[in-house]
Amino acid sequence: MAPQIRIPATYLRGGTSKGVFFRLQDLPAAAQQPGAARDALLLRVIGSPDPYGKQIDGMGGATSSTSKAVIVSPSTRPGHDVDYLFGQVAIDSPFVDWSGNCGNLSAAVGPFAIASGLVAPGRIPHDGVCTVRIWQANIGKTIVAHVPVAGGQVQETGDFALDGVAFPAAEVLLEFLDPADGGEGGEGGGSALFPTGQLVDTLDVPGVGRLQATLINAGIPTIFLNARDVGCTGTELQDAINGDAAALARFEAIRAWGAVKMGLIHDVAEAATRQHTPKLAFVAPPADYVASSGTAVRAADIDLLVRALSMGKLHHAMMGTAAVAIGAAAAVPGTLVHQAAGGGPRNAVPGSVRFGHPSGTLRVGAEAALVNGQWRVTKALMSRSARTLMEGWVRVPPTP
Repeated sequence: MAPQIRIPATYLRGGTSKGVFFRLQDLPAAAQQPGAARDALLLRVIGSPDPYGKQIDGMGGATSSTSKAVIVSPSTRPGHDVDYLFGQVAIDSPFVDWSGNCGNLSAAVGPFAIASGLVAPGRIPHDGVCTVRIWQANIGKTIVAHVPVAGGQVQETGDFALDGVAFPAAEVLLEFLDPADGGEGGEGGGSALFPTGQLVDTLDVPGVGRLQATLINAGIPTIFLNARDVGCTGTELQDAINGDAAALARFEAIRAWGAVKMGLIHDVAEAATRQHTPKLAFVAPPADYVASSGTAVRAADIDLLVRALSMGKLHHAMMGTAAVAIGAAAAVPGTLVHQAAGGGPRNAVPGSVRFGHPSGTLRVGAEAALVNGQWRVTKALMSRSARTLMEGWVRVPPTP
């Protein structure tokens, strides 16, 4: 039997996700190009497809937050340091979804690039903050990461606490520039930010009914619903949704019909091959609840409640890209997100909202303006953290 091959790799946490990071140049030659060989390799690295749903024979953690792979390379685009490609690896099927970004792992790209020699040494201060300009290759957008540096090395330890992560670390500030999708738009041929041209649409979903929805392309294509319209309160934790097969089926049906309306797919049957996007989220006005950590979240401390689904399950916290969508939608009067926030932020920081999610709270900011009758979001900002968990090599059996 042929021996395993070994590939240089780093296992990192970024925000509330973690994944296996590779330099493009370190991948086997066949996997340095998009296609079946690359997908097969990443599936084997992560441990998919796994009919048991555990990814025991790979690096994945059997959740959408931990079944991820990243490829980073020196950028071919002027004014950028690195190109960043993200793959969402399905758990129980042989499929890698390249249709969107991971906002959480975006926080780890800058630190990885610096530590891996992909940022010019002259750009790295001895002490201070290194600004890494990242080209997000999945969606064709720029992310600017402000990475703390101490003694010429990435500073990973610190006192920045992030709900959904057990331990504090150093803060990494992310700027998502012009985060709206550059696509052609869905029904109605609307702007890239609102693909139908409407701030609130009506989805007619067979077996579910008619639902109001805000469909937005910012950070990642996202469908926002009112929690009450889907029988929820907005205070749910994972078990309340993920243990209800009928509820998950309804949410997936809504997601599929919303994807058609957004112009992302032509037929609802295609949704099964586009699991990473769009995301589905539901919103509600502030309410008291107890987060999954046991911490009490007070209605008075947040602007709204948001719960989001990723890869068919309720997320344990909030996807970073969905947080960008929340910030963008909250900045535009008339969206369901803006309405749930009572018409704007209640708590303090101008241009930002603080929302409650299953693990606690998160603040995200966005700059939005009405230009020639079309809403445009120029920038979204949020703070995350990142940490190297392991570095060395991953080993995989040779692919056929």
